[in-house]
Amino acid sequence: MDASEKKQVIKEKYGKIAMVGGSCCSSGCCGDSSATDLSKSIGYSDNDINAVPDANLGLGCGNPTAFAELKPSDVVLDLGSGAGFDCFLAAQKVGKSGKVIGVDMTQAMVEKAKANSQKYGYTNVEFRLGDIEALPVESESVDVIISNCVINLAPDKEKVFKEAFRVLKPEGAMYISDMVLLAELPENLKNDKDLLTGCLAGALLKEEYLGLLKRAGFLVEVLNEDLDISKRQYNELPAESLKLKAWK
Repeated sequence: MDASEKKQVIKEKYGKIAMVGGSCCSSGCCGDSSATDLSKSIGYSDNDINAVPDANLGLGCGNPTAFAELKPSDVVLDLGSGAGFDCFLAAQKVGKSGKVIGVDMTQAMVEKAKANSQKYGYTNVEFRLGDIEALPVESESVDVIISNCVINLAPDKEKVFKEAFRVLKPEGAMYISDMVLLAELPENLKNDKDLLTGCLAGALLKEEYLGLLKRAGFLVEVLNEDLDISKRQYNELPAESLKLKAWK
């Protein structure tokens, strides 16, 4: 599959999830775990889940709002905001003097997120339709970027990191939870559509991922590595959930 074909597969899959539910690993690699069980396994509390239950689709591989250093009045950008779960949690931390922008390339997800925003009364959150490889966000306008298990889906991760660097203010920081590979996958798995939308077939080797961040201009600190997620969700394929901070 080329880049445009991959994006189309991802849009169709996540559009369906937005409409009828399910998770990124509803192909079966996660077993029968519910969105709530999956969220608890990657670091969300009951309070997080209960705060905005309709926004939690069980799509993450970590909880970036838990380790992002968010402050009142911060402007926060979520790369791949889905139904808005992490945006709403971030909005609680930045308060009414702050702002959260969610960007997602799937129209149905943006619409679902906007509906959730109205339902739960969040006035400091905005959702925009857009590609994280070409962000609809002004340069040097964001204090903090968060992203949860989304960058692996982007065909051109170098563009994603360059765009993130562009929109961050000087001394701004990005907090990422994402799937990375610890060894190359066989070719048949790299082209597996379910594994692509399940956040693994498009993942990079960890060192390549970190190298692209540094090439984009970021300083990088690895905060945590969840190796056990491979057993829980990916039939022990050579992968982990990487949590990191990257800053200008």
